[in-house]
Amino acid sequence: MHVADADAAVAFFTDILGFAALFRMPGYAYLEREGAGLRILESEEGMAPKPHGGFAYYIDVLDVDLVHAELWPKLETLPAGHVIGPIDQTYGQRELMIRAPDGNTFVFGAAIKSK
Repeated sequence: MHVADADAAVAFFTDILGFAALFRMPGYAYLEREGAGLRILESEEGMAPKPHGGFAYYIDVLDVDLVHAELWPKLETLPAGHVIGPIDQTYGQRELMIRAPDGNTFVFGAAIKSK
């Protein structure tokens, strides 16, 4: 993920979304959560992608509701409208959507179990 401010992105993903920083150096970090790795690279000014308001980051997890319960105390500190869900989608996924600092939406998703 190319970002304008690596420190701010790392803080968001570790402090709010519960990722662990496995490697850090100036302008770069490797983060992990539930076996999903995320590499953050600080781009030169003007090089980072412009936010588009859609979703650019999707992490599959085993249980969205457990992730939501774990993260809730920190998620409730985010601005109104920056957290949606968990909700069941018509395409068979249960999702928790969170606006990331770059303006894109970060989604934790899990397949809805058949009954």
